[in-house]
Amino acid sequence: MAKILVADDAAFMRMRLSNLLTEAGHTVVEATNGAEAVEQYRQERPDLVLLDITMPVMDGLAAIEAIRALDPAARIVVCSSLGQQAIVLKAIQSGARDFIVKPFQPDRVLGAVERVLSTS
Repeated sequence: MAKILVADDAAFMRMRLSNLLTEAGHTVVEATNGAEAVEQYRQERPDLVLLDITMPVMDGLAAIEAIRALDPAARIVVCSSLGQQAIVLKAIQSGARDFIVKPFQPDRVLGAVERVLSTS
């Protein structure tokens, strides 16, 4: 299965996503903010990133740009409670491949992960 980086400043959200993904057979690496997510991406080269938008130190939109600068082919799915259309559009324009709104449904997360992993 895939190595997935979960970046979220909320410990319970990282735990929930990590448990869901681990149960589905994936390996999970975690980050607590956008800057840490960029560093973890540089070190771990995960197959996919699940990224929150609102985080301290560096927000998710800045992290998307930094990760895509390291790897233009990076597969990123935004998972955030910010469901505003402008934020979703900005995330997609920055390179995210999908957007999941919290609180999420487990099937929606797994479906997005499988769909994005199946594309190059």
